[in-house]
Amino acid sequence: MPHINDAGLKIIENSEGLRLRAYPDPGTGGEPFTIGWGHTAAVHPGQVCTLVQALAFLRNDVANAERTVAANTAVVLTPNQFSALVSFEFNTGAFAGGHPIVARINAHDFGAALAHLKLYVNGGDGLLPGLVTRRAAEAALFLTA
Repeated sequence: MPHINDAGLKIIENSEGLRLRAYPDPGTGGEPFTIGWGHTAAVHPGQVCTLVQALAFLRNDVANAERTVAANTAVVLTPNQFSALVSFEFNTGAFAGGHPIVARINAHDFGAALAHLKLYVNGGDGLLPGLVTRRAAEAALFLTA
């Protein structure tokens, strides 16, 4: 199974930021609460973690995203394409939900897939500039040879 490369991991780390105390989702102002680098599973308000725990959460969450992208793509992807899609899945869960972007990737319609990827920039209150930046970084990585 392929693995995320350093460039893809850097997108996740930079986009999520490291927080050792749980914080509410910026889109909803509440659930899901997040800790570490974007970890949301069983996180509750007021929870704290160590750097070692945050790294373990990140490794596990990235591995889950890698498996999900690998299981749902039927085309050969470059390391950069795969890594960009793992970052996208890590943030959105779109591949796990069988979202139309998966069909576009599997049809080799990468232009339509990237256009669709760039639509994922909103939270509960509308446009989130951090997601605009993240989607641009993912698209740039996807297009890098």
